[in-house]
Amino acid sequence: MRLPVMPPVAPMLAKAVKQIPDGELSFEPKWDGFRSIIFRDGDEVEIGSRNEKPMTRYFPELVEAFRAELPERCVIDGEIIVVGADGNRLDFEMLQQRIHPAASRVKMLSETTPARFVAFDLLALGDTDYTERPFAERRAALEKALADVQAPVHVTPATADKAVAQNWFEQFEGAGLDGVIAKPLDGPYLPDKRTMFKIKHERTADCVVAGYRLHKSGPERIGSLLLGLYNAEGVLASVGVIGAFPMARREELFTELQPWVTDFDNHPWAWAKQEEGNRTPRNAEGSRWQAGKDLSFIPLRPERVVEVRYDHMEGVRFRHTAQFVRWREDRTPESCTYEQLEEPVNFNLEDVLTPRSD
Repeated sequence: MRLPVMPPVAPMLAKAVKQIPDGELSFEPKWDGFRSIIFRDGDEVEIGSRNEKPMTRYFPELVEAFRAELPERCVIDGEIIVVGADGNRLDFEMLQQRIHPAASRVKMLSETTPARFVAFDLLALGDTDYTERPFAERRAALEKALADVQAPVHVTPATADKAVAQNWFEQFEGAGLDGVIAKPLDGPYLPDKRTMFKIKHERTADCVVAGYRLHKSGPERIGSLLLGLYNAEGVLASVGVIGAFPMARREELFTELQPWVTDFDNHPWAWAKQEEGNRTPRNAEGSRWQAGKDLSFIPLRPERVVEVRYDHMEGVRFRHTAQFVRWREDRTPESCTYEQLEEPVNFNLEDVLTPRSD
């Protein structure tokens, strides 16, 4: 493989802002998938990732699509996504399952849950390196180079109209998208630099604290708090964690929570199995991403309520780690139900994937 831009390349990143900014910007939907840089030189294809490790083997159907749809020699930044069974929303959980060590499993999943690729930046085309050129020029070249692509390859919608971007922010969440990205029109492509802006959905919810994990730095520091919400059947479901605390606060929390420490005899999460010789159970589900990672936790009586900030849900769980807002001593655990969560209006994903630009 000989290209003007060679792998590995760390993708350009975005900094979080509270609202859609003003200025000479291009706006795009924020896709909820695997960030990937595609390198194609004839029949040679490599799918790079955010951590710069190739993901080529996990998406054989995309390798074939890139050979059929992309220019003969190019480097293109974008997102790998999987569309849910209903065809209307992204399914990140299904996408995660595509990362599997067994070749037979990879082949089966490529047929049953095929992925798509949404292109949004051009790093190289033929013998030309575009990384030092302004984004406006890169976007125009991307649209021209991919003008005739067919699914499963797409070009992301883009607009310079802030009002349109605001409309996308409000509507597209119903199709499983993550928010809006704003890119300076005059900006070059700077790998691993936060020169773009991301505007994500942000909401709050009151959750039950049902346990904690210890911090890796010591036995008397909280690593994360385990959160629960009651479902329609009155069962406390595990919905996610809070994990970001200053080190001093981790020590304070450990002391504060000791009066609520209990055992699993009457704890609502019966799936937590106690390890022999250790009072700390382990989540039987394990971790797909970090083999051997300690997922054990200390159970707490589910009596304390905390308000958290979150962006959106993935199924019945928070998609990302929640953020601590405040303790809610005025709320009862039983009042912490799924009914409090805001549901986005449904939006057809195919309407987002239809190529267009302003």
